[in-house]
Amino acid sequence: MTVTKKINIKKPELLIPAGNLEKLHTAVLYGADAVYIGIAGLSLRAQSAEMSLADLADGVRKAHARNVKVYGAANTFARNADLEQARQIIPELTGIGLDALIVSDPGMIKLIRSIVPQLPIHLSTQANTTNAEAVRFWRDQGVRRIVLARELNLKEIGEIAAAVPEVELELFVHGAMCMAYSGRCYLSAFFNRRSANQGDCSQPCRWEYRLQEATRPAEPLLLEEDERYSYLLSSKDLCLIEHLPEIISSGVVSLKIEGRMKSSYYVAMVTRTYRQALDSLSQNPEGYHNNPQWMEELNKISNRGYTTGFAFAAEKINATNPDIKHIQTHEPAGTVLEYDASQKRILLDVRNHLAAGDELELLLPQETVKIHTGTMIDLNGDNLSAAHGGNRIYLPLDGEAPVGALVRKQVNCSGNHSL
Repeated sequence: MTVTKKINIKKPELLIPAGNLEKLHTAVLYGADAVYIGIAGLSLRAQSAEMSLADLADGVRKAHARNVKVYGAANTFARNADLEQARQIIPELTGIGLDALIVSDPGMIKLIRSIVPQLPIHLSTQANTTNAEAVRFWRDQGVRRIVLARELNLKEIGEIAAAVPEVELELFVHGAMCMAYSGRCYLSAFFNRRSANQGDCSQPCRWEYRLQEATRPAEPLLLEEDERYSYLLSSKDLCLIEHLPEIISSGVVSLKIEGRMKSSYYVAMVTRTYRQALDSLSQNPEGYHNNPQWMEELNKISNRGYTTGFAFAAEKINATNPDIKHIQTHEPAGTVLEYDASQKRILLDVRNHLAAGDELELLLPQETVKIHTGTMIDLNGDNLSAAHGGNRIYLPLDGEAPVGALVRKQVNCSGNHSL
């Protein structure tokens, strides 16, 4: 897509998930404008994607040092016990320096307004905001920003932005799509008594199902005319990188990436790729064109195939099928712990098996640098023929690499790269 007419582009915020301190550091390193973090016990993700108050304070300090904002997710559908916990936690958040709280429950909003009225509130997509009157209602409750329902198309979003310009609008542009309305799903609670609305989803929509008519148990309904069965409930992943001019023109101020449960490699790749695209658009809006390499890079992280979701009214969301459980061409090889300028080498914290001769790629914020493993040296100075997860090894590198930079390698997979 090429933009030929003169347009005014207001650079939006790039908002990245940070499930822990490592992922926060990764997001900051690769170009996030803001990150969102789960507050322990109050967010819609499992404990592995939440931060303790101590880690949260540490993360805020590190992010603010790089002029990156931090939003705390407290968007559980609160029960009475959750409100009691919130009454204990919210006062402690005031000294941490959070830039906003993401909330979905009206009771939580009321509680926050009474305890810390100065703390900005962002309304979660879980609140299902789909029209301008709803935006006005939440504005009157003290909400500064609204993460719109994922079911809206760009035309509808533009109408809301024009009608209520004083309220900031945020939009998901990349990541997994929940099969339920704005993510309010009950399947996990039904099957496993693990509520998705309280941060404990077991993702039953990703399981494989066969649709069967009661009087014909031996004749399951097949959506594909072969021996396998389609995933009736599991959408492809959202990806709107090819439509950034239309998205920004709709009036949203923040582009949100899904994935607090995902890996640091995922965080690095989506942050870096969207950062490059947004910078290109803001620097030369009239001459902007979509770079095919951006989509190539996004195909190198685990995905279920990509869709533009509900952004365009005419397009339907496509379900995945058994051939596209996960697509991934590369995996993380390790993380840079330090750069030794005198020896021109990096110290790598190895994440996956490496063999001498493997070709690796160092992911810098603006470029990709090839690294060869012909010389792998351990901490004792011995040459290695292989390295395993948990090992620390030296690899040669002429240029400097920042601490926390990711190194990846290509995975050996055939066909459709189903993993």
